[in-house]
Amino acid sequence: MLALVTSTDSATGLKFAEFEEPQPFANEALISVHATSLNRGELRLLSIRPNGWIPGQDVVGVVERAAADGSGPAMGTRVAALVDQAGWAERVAIPTDRLAVLPDNVSFVSAATLPVAATTALRTLRHGGDLAGQQVLITGASGAVGRFQIQIARQQGGRVTAVAASRHGEDLRHLGAEQVVESIELAEGPFSLITESVGGESLAHAIERVAPGGTIVMFGSSSGELTPVGFRQFVPGHEGARLQTFAYYASGPSIGADIASLLALVSAGLLETRVALTVQWTDIAQALNALRQRSISGKAVLTISG
Repeated sequence: MLALVTSTDSATGLKFAEFEEPQPFANEALISVHATSLNRGELRLLSIRPNGWIPGQDVVGVVERAAADGSGPAMGTRVAALVDQAGWAERVAIPTDRLAVLPDNVSFVSAATLPVAATTALRTLRHGGDLAGQQVLITGASGAVGRFQIQIARQQGGRVTAVAASRHGEDLRHLGAEQVVESIELAEGPFSLITESVGGESLAHAIERVAPGGTIVMFGSSSGELTPVGFRQFVPGHEGARLQTFAYYASGPSIGADIASLLALVSAGLLETRVALTVQWTDIAQALNALRQRSISGKAVLTISG
């Protein structure tokens, strides 16, 4: 089968290579991949992984061979999944607890936007507990994760302030943000939950705005900057607040169940996906350039087969 692998000999850092067919374990289904989406974190992985590594975390496709232990969906079922790697391939063996069945009215391309971005949104917000009536601050709100966070927090009764460039204001208010501010310094607070993906000064300002007993969930550092953190930043005025790190790959079990719940929201018209670019995986250079240059607002999706 064909797969995209890291290669320092290529201008894109990737090349196609032939691999042996995956040999699933008893609890794994063999998936014929139809589409995948790019995540910003994958850009860093492309630069640090050795030659021959297969990237790819978001997988949607069709079950080509059901799991031998009888778990999971039957052959021919349309599914979405989140994997740690190897998703940019024609076929992938995936544990059935990381799979979810696609509703008939959700396309492969739309579903491909969900596994990493939407489960990150869902699981970061859980650190805030019951969000009904709570003030929630979302940095990096115009990105894929931020857009999902706004919608899910609003559905759970949270009152959302989004940090994003002014050109995104109308769009993010449509998704459920009560306020959109251009910089975190303009967010008044205090906030019982802050999701923070920028790092550096943004995280420092988040600490200044977290309510006593509140939570700041750190799930990225797009600025690449470090933040000096000390006890006196929390007192007085932010007593009992905590910093919570989050990484999807260490965020707990039931990934498949969470993807299923998100797909149900999309199917019911309660969760909007945003696909900004769809290209064949042979044109991955176009998608990578768009992601690196931040020239698109939404996800870039690669179609692989079908």
